[in-house]
Formats: sequence, structure tokens, C-alpha cells
Amino acid sequence: MIRVALPAHLRTLARVGSEVTLDVRAPITQRTVIDAIEARWPALRGTLRDQATGKRRSLVRFYACGEDLSHESPDTPLPEEVTSGKEPYMVIGAIAGG
Repeated sequence: MIRVALPAHLRTLARVGSEVTLDVRAPITQRTVIDAIEARWPALRGTLRDQATGKRRSLVRFYACGEDLSHESPDTPLPEEVTSGKEPYMVIGAIAGG
């Protein structure tokens, strides 16, 4: 069971609490977790990644175990702490401006 922490605006859109749980088949990667999120909550399709290119949206960041995974390959396996449910996979809305 994967735990996913979502930012407030995506929780509102999906009508969920601050953390959701998902069953994700191995290999558990950022891509498979995001696939599972979009399958379970269709309202979130296109909010985390561009639907045409599959690339991460520029103002969305992904973290796990205190590490920024935003620029990692989406097919890199997630840390064991995340795949075991001990630590959440975190989706963070970045802030732009000056």
C-alpha cells in the first residue's frame, strides 16, 4: 500500500483528505504511482503531468524520504520506505513569483 500526500488544491479537486492510499503493482515507480492516482481520481488527470508529453508539470514537485525526485526518471523505482508504506510519496505544489 502506497501512501500519497497531496497539496490542498489537488485534495479539493479530488475530494480527498491530505493523504490517500493506493495499491500499485511492482515495479513501483513515480510513473506507476501517478498512473494509479489518475486512474482512481480522473479529475487529477493532467494536473501532475502533461497529458500529451507525460512530463511533470513545472509547478509540481515530487518528494520521498526527504529527497526531491522531481528530476529523476519517472521509471526509477521508489525507495523501499515508500513502497512499504512507511513513508509517503509527496506531491508538492511549487510557488512561482518574486
